Amino acid sequence: MSRTSGAAHAPSPFRQPKAVWAVAFACVISFMGIGLVDPILPSLSGQLHATHAEVELLFTSYLVVTAIAMLATGWVSSRIGAKRTLITGLALIVVFAALAGASSGIWGIVGFRAGWGLGNALFIATSLAVIVGSASGGFAGAIVLYETALGVGIATGPLLGGLLGTVSWRGPFFGVSVLMLIALVATVVLLEPTPVPTHKARLSEPLAALRHRALATTSGVGLLYNWGFFTLLGYAPFLMGGLDPIALGGVFFGWGVLVAVFAVFGAPWLKERFGTARTLYGALVGIAVLLAAIGLFDDVPAVVIVAVVLSGIVVGVNNTLVTTAVMSISPVPRPTASATYGFVRFIGGGLAPFAAGLMAAAVGASVPFLIAAVVVLAGAVLLSTIRRDLDAADAEAEQPGPSHERRDAEEAVREVPGLPTEAVIAEDALQHDRR
Repeated sequence: MSRTSGAAHAPSPFRQPKAVWAVAFACVISFMGIGLVDPILPSLSGQLHATHAEVELLFTSYLVVTAIAMLATGWVSSRIGAKRTLITGLALIVVFAALAGASSGIWGIVGFRAGWGLGNALFIATSLAVIVGSASGGFAGAIVLYETALGVGIATGPLLGGLLGTVSWRGPFFGVSVLMLIALVATVVLLEPTPVPTHKARLSEPLAALRHRALATTSGVGLLYNWGFFTLLGYAPFLMGGLDPIALGGVFFGWGVLVAVFAVFGAPWLKERFGTARTLYGALVGIAVLLAAIGLFDDVPAVVIVAVVLSGIVVGVNNTLVTTAVMSISPVPRPTASATYGFVRFIGGGLAPFAAGLMAAAVGASVPFLIAAVVVLAGAVLLSTIRRDLDAADAEAEQPGPSHERRDAEEAVREVPGLPTEAVIAEDALQHDRR
């Protein structure tokens, strides 16, 4: 049965101020870092004489530090302002990506990826709040724009990694450092200065927010889903029949294109037609099936490649709708919800690739994928416990007139450190509601 939506005539999410595009471009480069190392993992393992588990630590150090640092992003940004927080995060990524490229061994790269993760946390949490607060077209459009940046970054990261990786394993790290330097300059020039806010966030706020059942449950779903997602992203390259970096980059580029397309176009359409809960059930079951296929046919490279590429469809849908769900049903300010959700989900994403490397070495490559499939299905079961909350959020979003999410967005602008666009957002809200 088709679901009608009051947002059918919402303005395009791609008509945005220059400052939003500057931050979105920086998001693309930042998200490149997630899949950048995929095409060079086998090369790194061979050239640096590292085990599979050791090279998987490139994901673990990056994501675990990102997760922990998420807890402090609100504390930092409330003391120096949104723009300075973005700039600090971008600068850290520039420096540590370059240092990773200049390293002489696997443990140096792992350590500098951790520093990269710190910059990534400061940037990601604040960039989402800035885009939500500054983008025209409302909260839903801002999420679409953010997920578009995520999809493009995830798609182009492996492609860039593959192209530069044919020259040297150092190339992808230096490439991201240069691109992020361009993003840093664009952010400095195009984003208006932001004042230091009067309200100072507490370090305990993201953890305290886990007392709220809806946010804790959705974050738990994110952790379980990311366990499966990063098992696939981190270990599947070793099962693709010895493809060279360019070929591996091409595989993950195709995957990333599907992530972007279904995050931007597929997820909103499916949500409108089936609702958030049912769409997420389908996406999580789809990911679990593809993980199981890799686990059962881990010695057939063609099956692994096809399953990885097809997973982009369900990953794109899931990424958009889980992010939207977290922001819609959380009873705390969105910056706090973003930090809490980021902390929990990146813990799962960080530990999964390393665990996959250890399990594959001990009991075979099929085991981590079969376990990941079960973990993702557990996420679908956990999601069912907040079905009513998701349905209520969908119903409220369909109501005409000023919506709950619009009021929340305006409150978030006042609460997000240093965002200078409250008057602009209020005017956009009036224009949007009149339509």
